[in-house]
Amino acid sequence: MLSKIEGMADPDRAIAARIHAIVTSSAPGLSPKLWYGQPAYARKGKVVCFFRSGHDDKERYSTFGFTPEAGLDDGGLWPTSFAVTALNDDATNTVAALVEKAAG
Repeated sequence: MLSKIEGMADPDRAIAARIHAIVTSSAPGLSPKLWYGQPAYARKGKVVCFFRSGHDDKERYSTFGFTPEAGLDDGGLWPTSFAVTALNDDATNTVAALVEKAAG
């Protein structure tokens, strides 16, 4: 998976590397893997969260998302994915908190 991140075009490479650092430090129990050719993190083989390169998808932004395995259910509305163009401190804290909850 790290070679996939290294092969990404900037700014996706920097964002994916930062997300990798956030996920591995916030949820060390999640295992990095490729999922549909993109970086993802799994618990017991099932993907919990993932990064999709906007450049690879020919979109104007990248995405960080969660699968139903994350269990982020919170009433009738909860996050399943976020558009990502940069990771400021607030965004970093949000990703870390959601990943910690998802890793449960």
